Amino acid sequence: MKITCHREGLLSACQLASVAVATRDVKPVLRNIKAIVEDDRCTLMATDLELGIRLEVRGIKVEEAGEALLPTTRLIAILREATDEEMTIEAGPDKVVVHGNTNEFDMPGEDPSSFPDVPAFAEEKYHEVTAGVLREMIKRTIFAAATEGQVRFGATTGVLWELEDDKAALIATDGRRLAMMTGQAKPHGGHTTKGQLPVVPTKAMTLLERNLTEPDEIIRISMRPNEVLMKTERAMIYSRLVEGRFPNYKQVIPAKHSHRVPLTVGPFNAAVRQAAIMTDDESKRVRFNFAKKKLTLRAQGVESGQSRVELPIDYDGKGLEISFDPKFVNDMLRVLEPDTPLTLDMNDANAPAVFRHEPSYLYVIVPLVETK
Repeated sequence: MKITCHREGLLSACQLASVAVATRDVKPVLRNIKAIVEDDRCTLMATDLELGIRLEVRGIKVEEAGEALLPTTRLIAILREATDEEMTIEAGPDKVVVHGNTNEFDMPGEDPSSFPDVPAFAEEKYHEVTAGVLREMIKRTIFAAATEGQVRFGATTGVLWELEDDKAALIATDGRRLAMMTGQAKPHGGHTTKGQLPVVPTKAMTLLERNLTEPDEIIRISMRPNEVLMKTERAMIYSRLVEGRFPNYKQVIPAKHSHRVPLTVGPFNAAVRQAAIMTDDESKRVRFNFAKKKLTLRAQGVESGQSRVELPIDYDGKGLEISFDPKFVNDMLRVLEPDTPLTLDMNDANAPAVFRHEPSYLYVIVPLVETK
């Protein structure tokens, strides 16, 4: 194969595909990106056997069709450090040559037939969601998923998808907080996740989000028994689902509340950040005292000192003091626009509290209980 391409465009595509390149020693061949060059297109393929991507590269001049394996790390380094606007890549099973006007890089080649396939999207059953809506849904939920070292129970190292009729919902939790957002979707072929609990790994969700660049673009999502296919205009992302069972998240969302506080993201976020300055590793706690027309936030570190911040609020209910880890509050606030209106629903100092942005978003957070 031989192609001439815009250097920065190919660099961006390789960096995007590299998310799916194996970082563990599964198979040495998986450290490569496979390029499939046809008469009028170039497709990059990468996989670690759990996650895979087919990515169309635009702005390519095809001089010779074919297939080749490209060493990911070195190719990205070459494209990043080179100064030519255009680069030429000639590659086969024995050698890979990358050159511009003033440089040339020769690397060993490998047999492209040894690279595992990444499936194409040929599903008849799927849901469609616009990229702008889906990007917002991912951004507002993914941060609440558990990391590998945080797993307390169930399949929580990813995002649960619910696709039923004309509604899509994404839910993520780490056992201490839960984020959920809904949006409009269009079903095809009777596609549904009803009776299933498909959890897409965080890494796959991040890769999908990075591919959502045009708000009006239509994204296709198809859930299989143990895997998911996600199709954008340029990319097809494959991922295995997280093993295990996602917890019954509906049980942790309080059905009723005795206190409802209206808030605005910007001023509330600023107050929480100010109060949190005086927290430390021993005391990651901010006390939120809600009174008529006023919220007072207090924090005290073992050695750092203490803070007190007041914020006027439109609240006329009974007083309540509740403590939160400020990181969990700020994680949610920073994915919302500063002028976003919120309501905070609470029952008492020990029960889960719910932040809501109607009609599509909610965030449940478990308060910190005072120890005596």
